[in-house]
Amino acid sequence: MQSADSTIEPYTLLRAALALYKKPATDLAQEELQHVQKQARNEFIIETRVLNSNEAAGVIITDDEVRRALDEVSKRFEDEAHFLAALTSNNLSVEALRAALLRQCKVEAVLEKVASRAPKVNEVEIGIFYHSHPEKFNCPEQRVARHILISINPDYPDNTREQALKRIEDIAAILKRKAHKFPDLALRNSECPTALNGGELGTVVAGKLFPELDAALFSLKENEISAVVETEVGFHLIQCQKIIPAETLSLKKATPKIRQLMQDRYRRTCQRTWLASLS
Repeated sequence: MQSADSTIEPYTLLRAALALYKKPATDLAQEELQHVQKQARNEFIIETRVLNSNEAAGVIITDDEVRRALDEVSKRFEDEAHFLAALTSNNLSVEALRAALLRQCKVEAVLEKVASRAPKVNEVEIGIFYHSHPEKFNCPEQRVARHILISINPDYPDNTREQALKRIEDIAAILKRKAHKFPDLALRNSECPTALNGGELGTVVAGKLFPELDAALFSLKENEISAVVETEVGFHLIQCQKIIPAETLSLKKATPKIRQLMQDRYRRTCQRTWLASLS
């Protein structure tokens, strides 16, 4: 455990540590801490330039906005005692955090003000983007699936290859008569973490599963259950719950997504250009 540099604003240091390493500065190795300190200093300098800009002059942050931001932070903790303890361990007090959140809210408000200057995306630009990136709007066939796994492990009597095969074949025999029992049998027998959700694999595209399992799934009809499939981890049964056909999104359907994507890009470009202009 390393001590943080007390000359750096504690909240900025904490925020940089969480962003870069997902842990507070006090838990970082020396090299990590140095990286975080450099990042925090740079962020603080940039934020100070933002707050000293002409655009910041008319920006007002209300007490309610700061209160909401403070509440959002405190609600991440089990109770007030844990919240206060976390502040103390990061060289912060409630008042210091409130001041830091006020600063952060104002920086975000100024950047939002600047981003609002970005040009609006027009229909011609959307059309050009759509026809220039056809691969982004081709949705491959998808399958909603669930499965049962009986693993092979010679160290356990019930999981030798012979026993594992017998167990999966017994389950397959039940499913031939009672396919609706699949989730229950997965919960009671499957050795995959998905067992807790009835064997649900969710929605998958070709190429995401073991090749043998992939081939079986994409040869099934809706609600059909495969024969026993062997992979490097064991034996499986897989069910295709639903087939979602391949689709190419029309320009009309793709327009909202393209507009949002391009508008966000314009906003970021506008902010970066403005930040680079600050002295």
